[in-house]
Amino acid sequence: MAIKEDVYTRIFQIISYAVIIIASIACLLPFLLIISASLTSNESIIRDGYHFIPQEFSLEGYRTVFTFPEEVLRAYGVTIFTTVVGTTLGLFLMTMAGYVLARKDFKYRNAFSFYIYFTTLFGGGLVPWYIMLTKYLGLLDTYTVLIFPGLMTPFLIILMKNFIRSSMPEELFESAKIDGAGDFKIYYRIVLPLSTPGIATVGLFLALAYWNDWFSSSLFINDPHKYQLQYYLYNVINSMQFIAQMGAGTGVSLSNDMPTESTKMAMAIVVTGPILLLYPFIQRYFVKGLTIGAVKG
Repeated sequence: MAIKEDVYTRIFQIISYAVIIIASIACLLPFLLIISASLTSNESIIRDGYHFIPQEFSLEGYRTVFTFPEEVLRAYGVTIFTTVVGTTLGLFLMTMAGYVLARKDFKYRNAFSFYIYFTTLFGGGLVPWYIMLTKYLGLLDTYTVLIFPGLMTPFLIILMKNFIRSSMPEELFESAKIDGAGDFKIYYRIVLPLSTPGIATVGLFLALAYWNDWFSSSLFINDPHKYQLQYYLYNVINSMQFIAQMGAGTGVSLSNDMPTESTKMAMAIVVTGPILLLYPFIQRYFVKGLTIGAVKG
């Protein structure tokens, strides 16, 4: 009987590993294809299509992206600034909100939790949101408008609240109270050190949201020097496509002179590179924080 169970366990492990390997390859292949296409000449892509090995090696896509290196670096700086500041402030506010809502001795925690959850179901609309940020708060064409809207995300507040409540018993807070600790000291000395997986999870979500944000720049920013990286590159590819379309309208083919396809792939590498370098350092916290914090309550 034990031998049969060992055989079944072995078969199950082999199948599980095979599924994981296939899924990993399926996730990895598109990225490898993007890397290959970014190193392939635009003419080769148009003629031969996409290949995992560059048919004609070329850096024209990256040269196009970095045609004006000072503008790319400036856009990188804006994106890094908004990501770092927004993630730091957002973590501070959302961990505090999660801690307060997780405390059973907070009288109105259910009402506030419902209010936060309610905002995920019904939004105020784009026009009122725009009017509030620009007319009433005066944030048009400022760096603040790129940071402020993402500081309090309902889903992440609920995630943090559930993580704290699931991983820290109420008796721990009561013991700290008996020892004379105040709420802020409990938050700083107990909650934060024990919330590393949850903080890493929320921080990754926040960092990804700020890093990939282009909509805020398109809506609120008029000064090109304040464009985020994604919106700057979006304008670059739009300009290239516009020039190619204008050439086609006059009967002049510019498809070979304007490396649109290779530039798109180079842009994808430029944008995703920093996040890919960051993720391995926090991935061990990510799964634990997400699974614990995702429990409803």
